[in-house]
Amino acid sequence: MEPIIAIVLALIGYALGSAKLINQGNEALVERLGRYHRKLKSGLNFIVPLIDQVVMEDTTREQILDIKPQNVITRDNIYLEVDAVLFWRIRDIEKSFYAIDDLQGALTQLAATTLREIIAQNTVEETNISRSEMDRAILDQLNRITADWGVEIIRLDIQSITPPESVRKSMEEQRAAEIKSRAVILEAEGERQAAIKKAEGTMTSVQIIAQALRSNPESKDILRYLVAQDYVDASQKLGESNNAKIVFVDPANSTEMFQELIAESVTQEGHIKNSENGTT
Repeated sequence: MEPIIAIVLALIGYALGSAKLINQGNEALVERLGRYHRKLKSGLNFIVPLIDQVVMEDTTREQILDIKPQNVITRDNIYLEVDAVLFWRIRDIEKSFYAIDDLQGALTQLAATTLREIIAQNTVEETNISRSEMDRAILDQLNRITADWGVEIIRLDIQSITPPESVRKSMEEQRAAEIKSRAVILEAEGERQAAIKKAEGTMTSVQIIAQALRSNPESKDILRYLVAQDYVDASQKLGESNNAKIVFVDPANSTEMFQELIAESVTQEGHIKNSENGTT
């Protein structure tokens, strides 16, 4: 009976020693007598006790690596402080263990060096404008190297680019000047459009008056009355102003002036209609 118990206990001990449970999202490496033997996937696995040894277990999920702020000199010799975050994952756990000694340390140094190199190729203005392009350039350069380590760089996000105080002040002043310039241009364009609309309205009014005079000659007397009324109102307003200079105009002459203006408008309208009908 005792030998049976001993055998059972030995089997239980062997089972416990050979069973290896790997969590979901992880993988493990097994060495047999000091050499790489095989890879263990997630779930329950069995190895040979005393001969096989699990030398590494790591996650294949996405990981985050914070890159400490880096001092970078741009192409126009401006010092910047750049802070970034690296997102990566292990694609080949065997390479990540045997091809590189300190994987995370190597990734940190490589990302910081590549970040400084790419930013040094741009000016301060280009760095702020083309941040997404720089992210892609850094990502491509990193993946060419980390592929040999069994690692994929998923993305690199530049969180902040901090220039010196003097440069920040200069950039803010430049932005303020650009905003003011755009406002002046918009205001000038608005005034121009208003002047065009006013001129078009005046021309339309003159054309309406000219048409009315052609169709009804008796309306000339009404026009003379309206001109005289406007003259009286304008003279009254000028007289009420302390700083106004009053210039007297002969109403008879002013009537002749408006008649000439209307006649000229009628002539121009006739020319326009003739040109539309294909006549000269």
